[in-house]
Amino acid sequence: MNICFISQNGHIGKLPRNFENCRVEFAWQIALNADHLSFDYICKNKVQQYDLAIIILPKKLELININQVLDICKSIGKKVTVMQEGPCWYYQDYKYEDQVNYINFLNEMDFLLVHNKSDIAYFKGIFKKPTFNLQSLMIEDTVKNITNKNSGHPIIGGNFCSWYGGVDSYFVARNFNKDIYIPSMGRKIANEENFPNLKHLPYMQWTQWVHTLSQFNVGIHLMRTHAAGTFALNCAYLGIPCIGYKGLDTQQTLHPLLTVDIGDITKANELAIRLKDDKDFYNNCSFHSKELYQIYYKEDKWLQNWSNIVDE
Repeated sequence: MNICFISQNGHIGKLPRNFENCRVEFAWQIALNADHLSFDYICKNKVQQYDLAIIILPKKLELININQVLDICKSIGKKVTVMQEGPCWYYQDYKYEDQVNYINFLNEMDFLLVHNKSDIAYFKGIFKKPTFNLQSLMIEDTVKNITNKNSGHPIIGGNFCSWYGGVDSYFVARNFNKDIYIPSMGRKIANEENFPNLKHLPYMQWTQWVHTLSQFNVGIHLMRTHAAGTFALNCAYLGIPCIGYKGLDTQQTLHPLLTVDIGDITKANELAIRLKDDKDFYNNCSFHSKELYQIYYKEDKWLQNWSNIVDE
């Protein structure tokens, strides 16, 4: 099958397997040996036809002429689909006209792709179209043979805003009585470095991020915004136990003993203390996260799931 992805990213063509910034949308392209085309490119150039065009709409819908893009994408792909970008409710923060444009765009698709199993019921209920879970994926070529160096420090998965839930994670990470590390993300707020014992990591590409993540003892990512779930996925690959909220496939599948109801900081605190004090529990969570990654999220498993989608 000849496949292309179409998104706001600027590169044209195929990415190599040793691509250093292999975020999840790039991992999908590599696994499928798919081309990538930017919205700007397809609006300015004649493009060959593909069997399938997978469109990833930008979070800021005003960045594209959505009606023009729809017409062009339908001419490029014999079949066209949208891959969910962000949580299922994200479009509800658009202005009225963009909400309507978003809904009309998805209505024109042959089927839909979503991040989590829970998203299937949402989108299928609205659009009455075949809807499939496209799992998150790691291309391991640039991160093979990394082991968890376990410095003893916790790392939390996102900044101090409602999108990432960094404050929730911070409160739980305090149980380890160590400096708490945090990546710098696009929604980093001003002056959050003033929280006690909080150490910010710089912005970094994906390969460097996974190497950096391997230095830490435990991940805590109490994020209410459910989308790709790559933090929990990367932690499992490295055997780093990760405490997180229910509703995210990577968290629930790969860290089942460390998954709590949304807002249950009490339970999250109890799990953090147990990870800190009970070596057998820590080792069990670490071992099983790596084992579950091998069972459910290896590239060959992802390709089999993709094959099932194509068959349906």
